Amino acid sequence: MRGRSARMKEGVHTAQLLLAPAGQSSGGLHPDNIRARLPTTSSSRVPSPDTFDRPGNPEISGHSRPSFLAQQGRRRNIGDSRRKALQPSGTMKLCCSSGWTEVLSLICGLCLAVGQAQQTTPSPSTGQSPASKLKFRLAGYPRKHNEGRIEVFYKEEWGTICDDDFTLENANVLCRHLGFVSATGWAHSAKYGKGVGRIWLDNVICGGSEKSITDCNSRGWGNSDCTHEEDAGVVCKDERIPGFVEPNTIETEVNQVEEVRLRPVVASAKKRLPVTEGIVEVRYKDGWAQICDEGWNHKNSRVICGMMGFPSERKVNKNFYKLYTERQQLNYRLHSVACTGNEVHISVCPFEFYKGNITSACQGGMPAVASCLAGSLFANSIGLKKKQAQQTPSQQLIRLKGGAKVGEGRVEVLRKGVWGTVCDDKWNLPAASVVCRELGFGSAKEAPTGARMGQGMGPIHMNEVQCVGTEKSLWSCQYKNITEEDCEHSEDASVRCNTPYMGFESTIRIVGGRTTNEGRVEVKRGNKWGTICSEGWTTKEAMVACRQLGLGYSLHAVTETWYWDASNVTDMILSGVKCTGTEMTLSHCHSHGANVNCKKTGSRFAAGVICSETASDLLLHANLVQETAYIEDRPLHMLYCAAEENCLSSTARHANWPYGHRRLLRFSSQIHNNGRADFRPKAGRHSWVWHECHRHYHSMDIFTHYDILTPNGTKVAEGHKASFCLEDTECQEMVSKRYECANFGEQGITVGCWDLYRHDIDCQWIDITDLKPGNYILQVVINPNFEVAESDFTNNAMKCNCKYDGHRIWVHNCHIGDAFSEEANKRFEQYPGQLNNQIL
Repeated sequence: MRGRSARMKEGVHTAQLLLAPAGQSSGGLHPDNIRARLPTTSSSRVPSPDTFDRPGNPEISGHSRPSFLAQQGRRRNIGDSRRKALQPSGTMKLCCSSGWTEVLSLICGLCLAVGQAQQTTPSPSTGQSPASKLKFRLAGYPRKHNEGRIEVFYKEEWGTICDDDFTLENANVLCRHLGFVSATGWAHSAKYGKGVGRIWLDNVICGGSEKSITDCNSRGWGNSDCTHEEDAGVVCKDERIPGFVEPNTIETEVNQVEEVRLRPVVASAKKRLPVTEGIVEVRYKDGWAQICDEGWNHKNSRVICGMMGFPSERKVNKNFYKLYTERQQLNYRLHSVACTGNEVHISVCPFEFYKGNITSACQGGMPAVASCLAGSLFANSIGLKKKQAQQTPSQQLIRLKGGAKVGEGRVEVLRKGVWGTVCDDKWNLPAASVVCRELGFGSAKEAPTGARMGQGMGPIHMNEVQCVGTEKSLWSCQYKNITEEDCEHSEDASVRCNTPYMGFESTIRIVGGRTTNEGRVEVKRGNKWGTICSEGWTTKEAMVACRQLGLGYSLHAVTETWYWDASNVTDMILSGVKCTGTEMTLSHCHSHGANVNCKKTGSRFAAGVICSETASDLLLHANLVQETAYIEDRPLHMLYCAAEENCLSSTARHANWPYGHRRLLRFSSQIHNNGRADFRPKAGRHSWVWHECHRHYHSMDIFTHYDILTPNGTKVAEGHKASFCLEDTECQEMVSKRYECANFGEQGITVGCWDLYRHDIDCQWIDITDLKPGNYILQVVINPNFEVAESDFTNNAMKCNCKYDGHRIWVHNCHIGDAFSEEANKRFEQYPGQLNNQIL
């Protein structure tokens, strides 16, 4: 893994709050009114709060773009104004310095009495004008996306908050400002680094239920006796408030444009998914309304198609729809839509609502219609596979990794045959939309930053990507080449794309679980629901089931579900399911079809799943293997313990023990967890095996395979490290170790940590005693049996070129299995050999 940069690079996560005048309700967006089709919020760090105000996206008028006041539904407490008016230092002077009458003198005395009674600390809202904005962000380094130094923007200047009197209640209020549901902790003494500029708040005291930090007590704005060594930080729960808005996310205001759909009219289109053509309709109150096609053009259609999950629009036969709509009673609500074509949601485009009597709306016009071109992944279902295949480029230059759903993941780009990531500096929705459309999806609904889809390994190819939105490829956008100091993989950019509705979730369900994320799997074939035979049911099949359910990753594949028998469905209608793990639905996997063949029938042996929003992701440090590989001739009398564990080749059984030796290829393995969840062994502590030689418990029988292959893939030697103890050997800065093997400790690999198997420990080798001189491939595969769920299994294998001359070995070109392009991998397999002890 790349070492940390010497330069402390600040990352920010910004949210903003518009203060309403005292006593005025802001109205706004209620979480219950947010529709499923609306883009969801990101918990990512974002560079600035002006994503919508970029060139090409004009400022949105009040009827089509909600203010942050309306979006958040915040209101300033009237008590803030009263506390301001009653501060002793200013109110006595205000009331008593004027030479007023006796009546006013009486009022002045009342002001003085109340002012003396109000000796509590003033609210931070003191001095804040109603029209000004408060913004909040997380900053500092190193950190995750949901933690950091808390900074507030006040009077056009960013500042920090002192940790004096800071509590978890304060953190709860601040995390809600940032769009998180609550806080799980807080930090003192500038844990995330010292800030710069003003220290805006000190001695903040909140109860925890306040709507705003302005409702809490403090010393007042800018009144502090702290230094930046006392800057406070917060750790927020990684769960977003429904409907919360920030610049790298699109959301809309209630009673404006909540949901958009394409209503098919052609009979054949009504019977197939996805719907690619139809009348554009918006949700209005309890029904659907149409958009007048006045001013409607292909740019508007492009935006609609992007929202529906399609990369581009196409021409439509308007005459047919005009004849059809002449016989229909229509309900027009929108007109004069004027998109530029680069918007990610129609609510960002300028448009107007019909007001008053709408019976005469859209005179001489017709409803807006859009026709979309499906991406290659979805074209097969509508008979366009051959046509779409011709439009697919011969070599893919971009891909998504680590996402739980189709159309989301960490962005990786191909450069000179090597895959690398994109740094999240200035990463925004226009750039994310270019990625999504390039891959055959619609526009982006979120542009997550801060390695929200896990960290990559290897090079970072792009930084500060700036796109207009019309580019065909991310490489066509402006960007900067990066240096070692610019970015690290903790800043890898990701995307969440709009994808077409396919109705996959309507043919699968889970029942009987303790939570909505677990249960026995039931599928629908025809009009009948039934269970799945659990024979051969593994993590890969469970991953597809969780993806189809929309529940993220598979945490466990369950093969006995008698304790989840909460359904009257008893028939087993699917068996022999075999998936690669990348399919969108179980119906895309191999199975026995209608011929169900299951030895263990009944609901007890029906397949089940436990799904999770996060998963681990293990990667091997390829360079370390290359740097530490060497040959050792080890005497047999030193290998008794290894023989017990079956770590030698089969011919060792016939050796003349304890005389002689075995030739071993030794190397170190450093296994990183770059995912978003800890890697834990599948077996519980009760089944761990004590190993007398190693003096600790082994939690996994098979964790890694070590193999020597011929260039054509034939295995000629293998490592037999039968069991492993998983622990945190070292961790990234500011990440604490959780697991250790000693004293029957808990085992696993924490996110941001790695487990090191040194070259000099037992069984950390391949027995090559019987290997003939030649050119070979050294292969190491982590979690080869997929026993533990990961977000990405394609990066679990590492390969190296080897040249063995019978006495020496050269190991070079070690890399993660999918780090190179297909063309580069073919060149890798064609090993040229060795000349004068130099690898060519």
